[in-house]
Amino acid sequence: MNNNLSILYAFIGGALIGSAAALLFAPSKGTELRAKIKETLQKKGIICTQSEIDALVEQLTADIDE
Repeated sequence: MNNNLSILYAFIGGALIGSAAALLFAPSKGTELRAKIKETLQKKGIICTQSEIDALVEQLTADIDE
């Protein structure tokens, strides 16, 4: 009986650690990512509009999916 309880505690502990890690390492929302891309490009001296950023993200997404 004690062994079954240890297995249950290990399972619950692993689930909690896994869900915490998923929250910490989850990617940013699309709008946050676009804002970061725009900010980074502006720091490099590249001026672009929001529609240009959206087009760039769509193109990169399509390239990654291929």
